[in-house]
Amino acid sequence: MNYSVLIVAGGKGQRMGLGYNKVFYPLKDGVTVLDMTVKLFVDDSRCKQLVIVTNPHDLHKVTQTHEMGRIVNVGGGATRQDSVYNGLMCVTEEIVLVHDAARPYCTVDLIDELLKAMETEQAAFLAVDVKDTVKEVKDGYVVKTINREFLRNAQTPQAFKTSLLLECIHQAQEENFKATDDAQLIERYSNVPIKVVKGSYDNIKITTPEDIK
Repeated sequence: MNYSVLIVAGGKGQRMGLGYNKVFYPLKDGVTVLDMTVKLFVDDSRCKQLVIVTNPHDLHKVTQTHEMGRIVNVGGGATRQDSVYNGLMCVTEEIVLVHDAARPYCTVDLIDELLKAMETEQAAFLAVDVKDTVKEVKDGYVVKTINREFLRNAQTPQAFKTSLLLECIHQAQEENFKATDDAQLIERYSNVPIKVVKGSYDNIKITTPEDIK
């Protein structure tokens, strides 16, 4: 199944303490977080288009690093959702995967499982079981313990029929609603069921220095 991938590469790296966008942090042998993320999709022949969305002030840096053509570079918006909206304007394939640039440890096996789900679904995302006990807290006191059997930690990539995501994000923009992830847009603005695909605990999002492998 062919697809476009929309890689969200905004951010300022504040929690990393870098003073610059964490996607430019060098991992091994000078390969940056963004380079590692992009390589996964560049090496996948099913990925016909890579749309990289980043802060406007970082756009020139991304453009200089990654070739044009198959890769499209787009300036981001004020929020992550705005950035995804900007990127969707350039997507050409019927299926789009939305992925955090700060998740460089995703694997082709995970993409395989996600695309397999999309053979019969219009929306799907990777998720893992919640390991810790989760408490609902109010004013510093426990309200109740939530049954974690039914809880999952959502990951990216998240896969959608492009037209569906575009329709839902249009409605969100009109209402000024900001979702915490892209799948929430489908939940709120459609009746389309969203398939949950088993992710990996290794597919972490780099947020703090402790997340670097």
